[in-house]
Amino acid sequence: MKTAVAGFPRIGAHRELKFATEKWFRKEVSDAELFAAGKKIRLENWQLMKTRGITSIPSNDFSFYDSMLDTAVLLGAIPERFRTAPLSDLERYFALARGHQSGDVDLHALTMTKWFNTNYHYIIPELEDDMVFTLQNDKPFNEYREALEAGIQTRPVFIGPFTFLHLARYTGNKHRDGFAPAITSVWKDILERCAAEGIPEIQIDEPALVTDLSPEDRAFFTLLYRTILDTTGGVRIHLHTAYGDVRDAWQEILALPFDSIGLDLLEGKKNLALLSSSDFPQDKELTIGVINGKNVWRAEPSATRALMAAAAQASGLPESRITIAPSCTLLHVPVSLEAETALDETLLKRLSFATEKLDELTTLAGQGTAGNNGGPSSSSALKDTPVSSEQTSSTPPRQSQDTSDECTRLPPRQERSVIQQRRFTFPYLPATTIGSFPQTAEVRENRARLRRGEIDRETYEQNIQAMIRQIIAFQESIGLDALVYGEFERNDMVEFFGENLAGFAFTRNGWVQSYGTRCVKPPIIHDDVSRIQAMTVDLAVYAQSLTPKPVKGMLTGPVTILNWSFPREDIPHRDIAFQIGRAIREEVLDLEQHGISIIQIDEAAFKEKLPLRRADRETEYLDWAIRAFRLAHSGVRPETQIHTHMCYSDFTGIIDEIDALDADVISFEASRSNLSILDTLAEHEFKTAVGPGVYDIHSPRIPPREELEAVIRTMIEKLGITTDTAHRLWINPDCGLKTRGTAETEESLANMMAATRKIRSELSCDN
Repeated sequence: MKTAVAGFPRIGAHRELKFATEKWFRKEVSDAELFAAGKKIRLENWQLMKTRGITSIPSNDFSFYDSMLDTAVLLGAIPERFRTAPLSDLERYFALARGHQSGDVDLHALTMTKWFNTNYHYIIPELEDDMVFTLQNDKPFNEYREALEAGIQTRPVFIGPFTFLHLARYTGNKHRDGFAPAITSVWKDILERCAAEGIPEIQIDEPALVTDLSPEDRAFFTLLYRTILDTTGGVRIHLHTAYGDVRDAWQEILALPFDSIGLDLLEGKKNLALLSSSDFPQDKELTIGVINGKNVWRAEPSATRALMAAAAQASGLPESRITIAPSCTLLHVPVSLEAETALDETLLKRLSFATEKLDELTTLAGQGTAGNNGGPSSSSALKDTPVSSEQTSSTPPRQSQDTSDECTRLPPRQERSVIQQRRFTFPYLPATTIGSFPQTAEVRENRARLRRGEIDRETYEQNIQAMIRQIIAFQESIGLDALVYGEFERNDMVEFFGENLAGFAFTRNGWVQSYGTRCVKPPIIHDDVSRIQAMTVDLAVYAQSLTPKPVKGMLTGPVTILNWSFPREDIPHRDIAFQIGRAIREEVLDLEQHGISIIQIDEAAFKEKLPLRRADRETEYLDWAIRAFRLAHSGVRPETQIHTHMCYSDFTGIIDEIDALDADVISFEASRSNLSILDTLAEHEFKTAVGPGVYDIHSPRIPPREELEAVIRTMIEKLGITTDTAHRLWINPDCGLKTRGTAETEESLANMMAATRKIRSELSCDN
């Protein structure tokens, strides 16, 4: 069998892309130096895949920020405000992703949200009625030639037109049908250019095919590709799908003249049955995703080979026409185990990052691994260490226990709201932040000096207390109502808690791209989870001692800890969530006992593992995810206020389920998505008090006070806020402030509070 990879991590083995790009942001390197850093990463990736024996190597999977953004720029789908701004091409590219503020130029970034059921964030294209798609740059073709010049044949990867239009945001009267002629025309240009360049085959990614599709959706998909594939110039077209099954569009896919079809056989559990239920065209080739591209456990060899055999039998194809691959792009896992010398040796043998997954593929395909030096990546591990489902944990799993009583908070929220209003006496539109403050060089150095042994634990904690005193004083000075202590002791909102819970392991270099230059290092859940000791109580109590205003206890919720970790595979995710929920519950009750009156349990990743198909959501996810969160907080007294925070997902389809989390206050990302969630909240008569974010913290631009006043007025109007209900609308940024600079953070928050005071005075006058 042949082997293929749909995409490889683009951050570099040691996050070289992140550091080079951030230097460019700070004007410390030139455009040419940034481009050179990108070229070096691409060449290293191609050489690695060639050395490992991969048959089909991707190109054009590299991006300086996001592939969906690259696609928009390639097609010329750039909103007018960016097209006409006096910026260089590279400045314009990053302005689309991050916004831009200099001189007379003040641009809001495009919306960002989660990519299907992953923790990766993509930039949503914004399509205006007068846009005319044309091929705008040579990126895919330059990168193909770049690889060819290095002696490597690649298969350029493109995000397909159906997924592009399916995920785009439309700002005018035209919607996807109105853009069909333009996008099919530019796609014909792409194929013509590929033929002229001598490119033998390309990969077109259409993950939108694994979502719920209406008859109109399927007809539109067929319309696009009937037109595009009418003349391919001899270029072979590989359709690639991932993250689920293609049950709705299977017949349409088979009927179209694709040369090869890629199916995810792991998350797409129905795909094997689809193969069995129809006569697979024998003139097509088949790529099957059999290695998990979203988790870090080695595949179990016998089960994987059985799956391969079943797919071959169902399709009726000879092995020569079947390619094996990861279930999706390897963007979602770390680059290599090479640096993980501190991990337990038994655990290490059971792990597989992107590089090791290449070896798994070539071993399964019977090719071996040419050029492997026999380190942790050695393909012999696949033969000698049957892991994953049987051996994720070294001990029998503890049974998950949950009862309705433990997941039900009393009294009901409406009664609690009255009790809490009497306790806190907040002004109209109470204001807060989401939790973290900037992770400055001082913060990082304090942590690094402790790690290097240059300071002792007592000195480290004294330094953190000094930072807390400073941040409490700042928040009081601008007039916030519910304060935070900055989270200066935390490296990451999940990793920090994992380090204080049993059952987690941590990598040295296991970084994964979340968006742009933001990388995370997910912990690995390998055993039963339990709380070892108090995790946040001491610093929360210290911060509270500095002010009469409430200081929020800040925790990460059980569903987010699960979804932002690499979970074990020998027990259901539900059981892991309840184990974590019980551990967080202990911390919540400890905080309450020590006088913390507001406790925020963030569920930023609540929607992340939500099944893409509505029919699967209640039984496969929502039921236990809601109860896991409720288990974490339901034991507190009525007067203790529970907050949670959610960000960068479209919550339209599950807004009632979010209300069912039974928190007292929920803050949402809202500003970057143009406050679209407000209409949904109003339509569903959302009961929980809300804090839709008033400005985008993922952009360096500083929102002026007048802009924030307009945002708050829009919130009041859309949510029908009156003086009687003004306590139910909280004012806060979109998300935590960890990634921002100190000066821009302080100015933005000061503007937010100035705007809040102005609107409060208007409400008072109206009253």
